[in-house]
Amino acid sequence: MSLWTEDRVKKLRELWGKGNTASQIAEIIGGISRNAVIGKAHRLNLSAKIKTRPTTKNENFKTHNEKNQSKYRQSRRSRFKSLLIDKDFEPENPKQLEELDENSCKWPIGHPNEKDFYFCGRTSLKDFSYCKLHLLYAFQPKGKKEEVSDKEDPQEFIEKKIQSG
Repeated sequence: MSLWTEDRVKKLRELWGKGNTASQIAEIIGGISRNAVIGKAHRLNLSAKIKTRPTTKNENFKTHNEKNQSKYRQSRRSRFKSLLIDKDFEPENPKQLEELDENSCKWPIGHPNEKDFYFCGRTSLKDFSYCKLHLLYAFQPKGKKEEVSDKEDPQEFIEKKIQSG
């Protein structure tokens, strides 16, 4: 004897059309499993039921996250441009490795194997390891990498940065 009588098939089509789940249909019809309902629905070519949960939480998270990232990008860009405007740099304060502290610019000057190697030593900016001048050397906008020579005058370098920024 077959599990699927004409009455059961008719009931399956009706309940499937109303949007009941396979588990609910199996329970209503009785004596069959959820998988049997899914298999029969497939053989009858009943439309696939694709119910997705609302994703409002994920959408809210994405938009909230994107807003935060754009704020971060703007604030970083504006901080960078404010460095360009300020052209007053304190004089270098040459320090050896042992003399560096958390407030010292750690930009190396020269080659470590050379006798006269030292670190910049100016006051570093908050949350950075470098002073204003060396921060401009270290962080360049995407796609605008510049070749920087050690001989280049810092004022000329700043002028180039202002024009490109």
